[in-house]
Amino acid sequence: MSTATDRISVPMIVLLGALTAYAAISIDLYLPSLPAIAHDFGVDGGRTQQTLTAFFLGMTFGQLVYGPLSDRLGRRPLLLAGSVIYVLASLGCALAPSVDWMIGARFVQALGGCAGVVLARVVVRDRYGHQASARIYSMLTLVMGVAPLFAPTLGGWVVTYFNWRAIFFLLAGFGAILGIAVLLALPESRSQKTAQVAQGESVWASYRHMLREPRFVGYMLAGALNGACLFTYISTAPDLIIVQLGFTPRTFGLIFSLMAVGVIGSSQVNRMLLLHAASDRILAYASLGSLVVGAALLFAAHSDVGGTPLLLASLFAVLSSNGLMNANTQAGALSIDPYRAGSASALLGATASAAGALAAFSGGVLHNGTAVPMAAVMMAALILSAVALYALALPRTLVPRLWRQR
Repeated sequence: MSTATDRISVPMIVLLGALTAYAAISIDLYLPSLPAIAHDFGVDGGRTQQTLTAFFLGMTFGQLVYGPLSDRLGRRPLLLAGSVIYVLASLGCALAPSVDWMIGARFVQALGGCAGVVLARVVVRDRYGHQASARIYSMLTLVMGVAPLFAPTLGGWVVTYFNWRAIFFLLAGFGAILGIAVLLALPESRSQKTAQVAQGESVWASYRHMLREPRFVGYMLAGALNGACLFTYISTAPDLIIVQLGFTPRTFGLIFSLMAVGVIGSSQVNRMLLLHAASDRILAYASLGSLVVGAALLFAAHSDVGGTPLLLASLFAVLSSNGLMNANTQAGALSIDPYRAGSASALLGATASAAGALAAFSGGVLHNGTAVPMAAVMMAALILSAVALYALALPRTLVPRLWRQR
């Protein structure tokens, strides 16, 4: 059993970051293959998009299962089981005879991969307290951020020189390597007290207990709603950058990578700030800052002032706010009840997925050929995020002290 005083090694950061990246790499690596999949199966783009929808559904559902189960059975067994499921499902995708088979296999693939996503957070919380966890979550973002930087380019290269099925063989190899790494290098981190608490109540009772904690709900909603801006951007980026702004597909890849650099970079700024300031204090300032840059984005989208440079700069700033919000809201939420960390992590992940899906859907419904719907959805999400943070996570009696307290 690890303790809160353990020092975390670079290899452990890389392993936990890679586990967290299951979802990102599984999405970003295969996106360039969607046209080829549609061509091979003789279907339109709408059908292949359902493979992405199925993956998101699997991620949402799976996290709700793995989290509380890990409090009962341990983190390590479920991480190993998830790796096996992921590898088998990836091979199922690679050998899929039809798009319907592919949709089902992508759902199962997500069920396997989400074990790493939800339990990497829990392993960190098992070992560390609130402030230290926030710093480590920022470090995990650095590792996880490699996926959106390089995965689309690698996926396009694989499709060009091999075929789309090779991508899923590659993902199967990724899952196998992580499974072996967990087997050899990741000790069990669940405490005996956590197991006792979990065995004494049902899964739903555990969820109810967490959802009755106002500060947990505040952190959860603040992080999920800020993160919804990323989902909105990802779902609208091709149309915005290529169709509306007139950039080439090659330039789109560069801009997409630049936005990812903003998220990664701000997460590392957050890690350094945590050496000098309380996590909640950083959250308070970051939330207010996100409202300012969100308003700038909406202004740029609605007017011609500043043109494309102001639009992209303010979008970069909005997305970068996630690097300051995500790690701190996760650490805050998981600090509320360390003996129900698995259930708490599951609720964090499921809520983030649901908020992101709703925001992306809203951006699509409101689409009018301009950047205004995207900016409006982001601004609404940022306002609601700030309300949740200040009304629930940071009580009014605590807020004034945050500005003075380190």
